[in-house]
Amino acid sequence: MDFLPVSKEDMKKRGWEQLDFVYISGDAYVDHPSFGHAIICRQLERFGYKVGIIAQPDFRSAEDFRRLGRPRLGFLISAGNVDSMVNHYSVFKKRRKTDYYSPGGVSGKRPDRACIVYTARAKEAYRDVPVILGGIEASLRRFAHYDYWDNKLRRSILLDSKADMISYGMGERSIIEIAEALDSGLDVRDITWIPGTVVRKKTIDDEDTVILPGYSELLEDRLKFAESFRIQYMNNEAQDSVPLAEQYDKNLYVVQNPPQPVLTREELDEVYAMPFKREYHPMYEKDGGVPALKEVKFSLTSSRGCFGGCAFCALTYHQGRIVQSRSIESLVSEAGELAKKPDFKGYINDVGGPTANFRRPSCRKQSEKGTCKNRDCLYPEPCRNLDADHSEYIELLKRIRSIEGVKKVFVRSGVRFDYALADKNDEFLKQLCRYHVSGTLKVAPEHVSDHVLRLMRKPRNEVFQKFVKKYKDINDKYHMNQFMIPYFISSHPGSRLEDAVELAEYLNRNGFVPDQVQDFYPTPGTLSTCMYYTGVDPLTREKVYIPDSMEEKRMQRALLHFNKPENYDLVYKALQITGRTDLIGFGRDKLIKPRSAVKGTRDSRSGGNRKKDRRK
Repeated sequence: MDFLPVSKEDMKKRGWEQLDFVYISGDAYVDHPSFGHAIICRQLERFGYKVGIIAQPDFRSAEDFRRLGRPRLGFLISAGNVDSMVNHYSVFKKRRKTDYYSPGGVSGKRPDRACIVYTARAKEAYRDVPVILGGIEASLRRFAHYDYWDNKLRRSILLDSKADMISYGMGERSIIEIAEALDSGLDVRDITWIPGTVVRKKTIDDEDTVILPGYSELLEDRLKFAESFRIQYMNNEAQDSVPLAEQYDKNLYVVQNPPQPVLTREELDEVYAMPFKREYHPMYEKDGGVPALKEVKFSLTSSRGCFGGCAFCALTYHQGRIVQSRSIESLVSEAGELAKKPDFKGYINDVGGPTANFRRPSCRKQSEKGTCKNRDCLYPEPCRNLDADHSEYIELLKRIRSIEGVKKVFVRSGVRFDYALADKNDEFLKQLCRYHVSGTLKVAPEHVSDHVLRLMRKPRNEVFQKFVKKYKDINDKYHMNQFMIPYFISSHPGSRLEDAVELAEYLNRNGFVPDQVQDFYPTPGTLSTCMYYTGVDPLTREKVYIPDSMEEKRMQRALLHFNKPENYDLVYKALQITGRTDLIGFGRDKLIKPRSAVKGTRDSRSGGNRKKDRRK
């Protein structure tokens, strides 16, 4: 099986005069199942539809959008694997210099607000051809949403883009239903019932539809936005969700149909068994390829969905809380194929998903009844019905590492440590330490202040400390010199400057030097972003402190890397503001040295002139 057509010449080789669908992608064309465009296009191909891809078209005119001719059924448009604004800008709103989803890592190959721009060009090229939006950008902006870059509430992207429909979430089922409806001759405006889609309607005649606060109400009252988000948050599973409608005008509603049911294990196996090339298109060879492929090329996606419920994560809004997983046989077969590739060096980089050690729904009733609307599976404590069992994941990892040619199988996509501790059997942690850590385990406690962790909907700090001890004990037992790198978030809603100082003290006391510091980024579709915009927790109506000034963000970030010379002034200022000048001085318990000791030096941890330090 070859790459899908990217030119008229490719179409001629297949004997095609016209395509059914043209997929417009903000990412470079990589035919690998970690890229949404590859899955959707191969799925359509599998069902007999003719599909071509225009990756990162020239968006300054409509000419490039005519490259493959007029599609018979429609344009499919996605900004790519990452929201285009997140792709382009840091949390400090500075333009990023690289784009890992573009050839050669060169930035600027896609426009800001790519879904809106691409739709305008597609409509300019062929005005009456339906446009269906998909991917993370469209999915998370399907209703009115707070936009960090404009610092205001924006309308549904369906309206701002003037597209005809949104396919939200994981789209393998909905795209086929959309294709079949269009192929039957139905006007796209009449296709309003498909699960997993968002459409326009003039009136609401379904008594089951819940009417959300209208856009004008949301603009006037931020608490209305919190209430609207709470309702949306509670309607993310097929089993018990209802249609939701947001009014924009007297005769204009944006309506979200309930989500598609999650794929069965057999269906998920079929998706990943499609004939992907698992390479970037050869046209990028001259540019050095596409950097984003490097990490995933020899990785395996074993699951989807996440019942972790972290407030800052959009997975609940995009994939839902019910975990779906592939069979062991499917994953072993894929690993065997990877091992045969000429550039395979013997290392499987990852076997996981949103959370590596989630392989099943959190309890037996979820598959039939969905997740509980009034409680989380792990927060604030693991639910008494939680089925914490790693036995299948242990067997999976064992089978993969026994494949001929496989030297090592790593687990890098993140381990949920509270779930691991909830398993009464320590075998998973033992196997993890002995076989699947590359010297350093990366975990994400996110913070150490319990009141910040509560707003993040993460376990208390004592749970993480218990995990740290168990990890150390297991490594000591097997005489393994392995370490741990924790990931933390600065400036999350609820995090005061005092909390950032507490976190810095913890890092200093335990000798942790964070590999990366993640600033809280208010992206659409998360509970935390709703808190950031409204100042309240939408699930409890509790008022929340918001560190929203750039100066405080910089100070909180600097405190996590207090040992870097370039952060000295910001750390010094933060300690003065919080009244923690006791942390300025000499000794292991101090964060920084006095100004007199660091003036004129590049090293804020050694302080003063290096010769003077040695004499001391």
